[in-house]
Amino acid sequence: MLTMLRIPNIIVILLLYTACSALAAGEPFIAVAAEGETAESSVSTQSARVPYFLFFDDQGVLAEAVVNPFREVQRGAGPQVADFLAAKGIRIIIAGEFGPRMIGALQSREMEFRTAVGSAADAAAAAAGQ
Repeated sequence: MLTMLRIPNIIVILLLYTACSALAAGEPFIAVAAEGETAESSVSTQSARVPYFLFFDDQGVLAEAVVNPFREVQRGAGPQVADFLAAKGIRIIIAGEFGPRMIGALQSREMEFRTAVGSAADAAAAAAGQ
């Protein structure tokens, strides 16, 4: 009788785990500093004062395009962008170049940063291991 009660509990636990894993797979993981709002947009040469950030999941699939809210700030764009991306759950940021303050801000948040050229989609796919 006790074994029969455990089986439904195990099934429920497995179903909950599967559902949570499926939801987590689509979460943004990679941010690409981009010149446009599509996956085919070019990776920007800048990292903090870019027009857009494109968020890709861990499979390299575009999840969201966001206008950079810190593009026009006069000072401290790098640390503000790092905070913004960290709050979104981003672990990897890709851009053409990174300034010293941006690098320091990303390192202090234990975020990985990579340089790339070409399309945002190609850069995200490379970062996702595709």
